[in-house]
Amino acid sequence: MKRILFILSTIIVMVNLSQEVFAYPPAVGILGKAKSCMSCHANNGPWTDEKRTIIDVLDKETMKSLRQSDGSFLLEVKRGQQKTVLTVIGRTKDDDTPTPYRNAWTYVDSTRVKTNSLSKFAPGWSVNLQMSCRLVGDKVQGFEGAKVTMLPMTVQPLDDAKDAELQMQVMLTKGESVKGKAKDGMVGNYFERKVILRVNE
Repeated sequence: MKRILFILSTIIVMVNLSQEVFAYPPAVGILGKAKSCMSCHANNGPWTDEKRTIIDVLDKETMKSLRQSDGSFLLEVKRGQQKTVLTVIGRTKDDDTPTPYRNAWTYVDSTRVKTNSLSKFAPGWSVNLQMSCRLVGDKVQGFEGAKVTMLPMTVQPLDDAKDAELQMQVMLTKGESVKGKAKDGMVGNYFERKVILRVNE
């Protein structure tokens, strides 16, 4: 129950911090058992060019990307300690397509999608913000002029944490979904990235 209240309070605080901040719990990350965002939304947007799509995870302290040579992201954390990373999503400054209005993302352990657990993050890992939906317009060092969103996420491997693999599920969107018909009204493009969680003893 404490974990549930912590996650919900984090979402509420984000909404109250600023009128420019919008966050909601994507169903796949909270109560739903859908495999991905594509269970509800259409992959029909104009942002299919991977070269102009920004999906990055930065170490908050060094501002360096955690991307590996195979395109995955590696988060190495000493057991019991916390590590804060920045999730950066958007389009490059030379992109000539219409700018996405909002970006949504969630970090999902695929082995937990079909479970009744409120959190779909890796078991044994504490996380304060595993998902969000935010309006484009943040300014991030190293991405000057790009149309991006950015929010921090802090993770901590607890006593029972093990190395794990996550799916980072991302959607760039524009427009508003029709209630009861999520594939109507909003255009979007869906992306996935692999994220490796590693416990350092």
